[in-house]
Amino acid sequence: MTRPLRVAVVGSGPAGVYASDALMKSGREVSVDLIEKMPAPFGLIRYGVAPDHPRIKGIIRSLHRVMDKPELRLLANVEFGRDLTLAELSGLYDAVIIATGAVGDRDLDVPGADLAGHHGAGEFVGFYDGNPLFPRDWDLSAEKVAVVGVGNVALDVARILAKTAEELKVTEIPDNVHATLSRNAAREVHIFGRRGPAQAKFTPLELKELDGSRNVQVVVPGEDMVYDAAGEEARRSSKMVDQVCTILEGYAIRDLDDRPHRLYIHFLESPAEILGEDGRVTGLRTERMELDGSGGVRGTGEFTDWEVGAVYRAVGYRSDPVPDVPFDRSAHVIPNEAGRVLGADGAHIRGLYTTGWVKRGPVGLIGNTKGDANETVACLLDDVDAGRGLDPAAPGPGAVTELLDAKGVEYLTWEDWHALDAHERALGEAEGRERKKVVEWAEMVARSRAARADAIAEAAADDADSAE
Repeated sequence: MTRPLRVAVVGSGPAGVYASDALMKSGREVSVDLIEKMPAPFGLIRYGVAPDHPRIKGIIRSLHRVMDKPELRLLANVEFGRDLTLAELSGLYDAVIIATGAVGDRDLDVPGADLAGHHGAGEFVGFYDGNPLFPRDWDLSAEKVAVVGVGNVALDVARILAKTAEELKVTEIPDNVHATLSRNAAREVHIFGRRGPAQAKFTPLELKELDGSRNVQVVVPGEDMVYDAAGEEARRSSKMVDQVCTILEGYAIRDLDDRPHRLYIHFLESPAEILGEDGRVTGLRTERMELDGSGGVRGTGEFTDWEVGAVYRAVGYRSDPVPDVPFDRSAHVIPNEAGRVLGADGAHIRGLYTTGWVKRGPVGLIGNTKGDANETVACLLDDVDAGRGLDPAAPGPGAVTELLDAKGVEYLTWEDWHALDAHERALGEAEGRERKKVVEWAEMVARSRAARADAIAEAAADDADSAE
């Protein structure tokens, strides 16, 4: 190939950026366009990580280094399937990688799931992270709240609900989020898991950090800290599992202090029904479970009704279908083999690949996505070498921007992101914090384009001076 290998990557979260990085590190001459629906890049890192987790948000710095490379171009504010179709991309690139992630919530299949006050964790995360696609306000009138699930997202949701608004004021939360959290009535938050402590999906650091607030006391009932043979083996074979269990045991045996809010972590309690009156949540009924010796659980027939005014399900994210791309609606992933997208006949659709959560489901840590990307890119390069890539009619880098211009799509570039980034940092600096997010879509676009408009005006002024 006498020209650079042209690849479109749809989605600029960690999965898309890691796939782009793998392409640029392949030793090939490549030209990658990162196509993003939102006005800002970084996906999960910007809109899926709790604002009081600056350590995880530090990943943005490493993603920045990748996106600074000249072989990579960001085309944000561009919706795949609307502004650019798969058929159009197939005429412009040698390959297309779908890395759209997972933002929806899996269902909690119990009676009462349709009651007002029952929320998906992802919806709440979208609210407090300032995602412009999610509500600007939230009902936080419940004094007691239940969170179903024992993963890090459940910890994030529970911690945000249990903390005070002033504790979160130092983070990047927008004004509307701070104002809403200042009205939060929650004093008790209960996390429920149906299995035992050895099966919890927390990571040790996040679980330990849960106790860092001067206003929140973490409580674990001692009777829930039980293990069967499979649990004991899990502790012996996994340092992470043992650390999680050790931290939980520490919470279970200590005395309570005078911190005003309580955050309870319950194990062996399986949600059986969301209770309600007049269409609203009034409680959660759980069935007590017992360990079966092999790492599973069985019901005991003993039920407990917990008085709560809201229920949040943190039972997993779910990917949404992607226009014109095959989708497995039961597994909520794009059917694929090692990243090669498979059609209805089970054969690889030429030139089409996938990576990240939409490829394998929303499991694992952010770092696991690198291995995903490497696998997908290896398959893509093998196919190109074997002559199984696409045969684009217009592979030049200018063709896609000409098409977007012709359609009137106001796409944003990496330089435009820097303008929005600088504006958000200036907003934060004025209040003594690192950043304050802009929430409204139109304002994000306007602030992103501000630097470009200034540059155009400056160039025009220079031309005028030269003409004189």
